[in-house]
Amino acid sequence: MTGPYSAEFPALGTTARVLVTEEAALGPATALLRTRLAELDQACSRFRTDSEISALHRSAGREVRVSPLLADALSAALRASWLTGGLVDPTVGGSMAALGYDRDFASVADGPELSPVPAPGTHRVLFDPATRTVVLLRGVFLDLGATAKAFAADRTAVEIARRAGCGVLVNLGGDLAVHGPAPEGGWQVAIGDDHADAADQSGPTITLTSGGLATSGVARRTWRRGDRTVHHIVDPRTGKPAGPCWRTVSVAAKSCLDANTASTASVVLGTAAPDWLTSRGLPARLVSSRGAVATTAGWPQDRKVRAS
Repeated sequence: MTGPYSAEFPALGTTARVLVTEEAALGPATALLRTRLAELDQACSRFRTDSEISALHRSAGREVRVSPLLADALSAALRASWLTGGLVDPTVGGSMAALGYDRDFASVADGPELSPVPAPGTHRVLFDPATRTVVLLRGVFLDLGATAKAFAADRTAVEIARRAGCGVLVNLGGDLAVHGPAPEGGWQVAIGDDHADAADQSGPTITLTSGGLATSGVARRTWRRGDRTVHHIVDPRTGKPAGPCWRTVSVAAKSCLDANTASTASVVLGTAAPDWLTSRGLPARLVSSRGAVATTAGWPQDRKVRAS
């Protein structure tokens, strides 16, 4: 069998990759993904002074009508908070800045330890999706990083598949969404601590035929604050990096957004994560800080999974 056909490029501080089942679709699919990710960055980046979300921060306390794209991305983030009881919270912008993650990750530097800043909570975001109006109460800073890439993966996979009429996989830094007819044998996905070289690691390869898959972990994006190593997954309740229970958590779900929401929440939950995932019927693979592997809800031992 020939294909699938793939292309990749840097975007959103990570690697964006698109795979299609028809060779002629690759060029248009890549161009469309570039365009959509540039639009997302312009709307949602908290590191750009010219982004829409930065303008929203500067308008704290005032009603602002946001673009359809930012409204949809914010809706996705608020839904994730609701589904997880606040374990995934878009109001962690101040928490992240207090940890030194106040610029694009490539520019984050080690520094002195600062006092943690708990997230103020989504009740301090007044949002009307019908009118696309937002009021951020003063002191609230949004960070949509926990959901924006997964949101974009789902949306662009659907759009590319509809335009191209073929099967599509979009991978944004380990957040994967598939749409349309899968290639013969399904999409082969390697699971590892680092999405950039997962295929070269010793982890499993699974078969994905629909839905989404996401891996959240604490092994890759780390830096030093004082005498501690910190990472980018924050417990909103404390403002501190999530505990060291899980090195990575991979989850399959009906969408990449749901998978990423669950994988991020699981890192925050720690030892309670397997029961939480099982109660929701979500297949997952959890790797502890010492390398022990736990699985839930039928995550396959035979190296295959259907995200449905």
